[in-house]
Amino acid sequence: MGSPASGNCSSGLQNYGSESDERKRKRKESNRESARRSRMRKQKHLDDLTAQIAHFLEENSHIVAGISVTTQQYVTIEGENSVLRAQFLELNQRLNSLNEIVEIAGGFWMETGQGGGVIGYGGGGGGFYDGVMNPLNLGFYNQTLMASASTVSADVFNCC
Repeated sequence: MGSPASGNCSSGLQNYGSESDERKRKRKESNRESARRSRMRKQKHLDDLTAQIAHFLEENSHIVAGISVTTQQYVTIEGENSVLRAQFLELNQRLNSLNEIVEIAGGFWMETGQGGGVIGYGGGGGGFYDGVMNPLNLGFYNQTLMASASTVSADVFNCC
């Protein structure tokens, strides 16, 4: 009777061994499948990153081209502004000179009452120089200045 029991025991060990082998085989297969899925995820991630790099490189080239165009426009406009600043300074100097002339002429016209007579300038010291011998005693001080649009634009902006 002891031997049938021991036979049952050995067959139980065999069953346990085959169950254990089956579990090992299933675990290996499951691990292989998991590793395959992991490799596929990594490959997909790598492909996505490669596509993203290509997209960013294209976007970067568009941005660089835009910066180049904007820089060219900036340089052009900066040059135009430089010319306009120089013209502004020149015109401002001319305006100041003309304003001085108007002030001087206004002083003469006030002294004479705008109707003629002896032209004097300011001081009124009453000497020989204040009257007839004034070097600014010009006969055309009441004449109007006239200029056409073509001469003004050509003269003011130094164009031909």
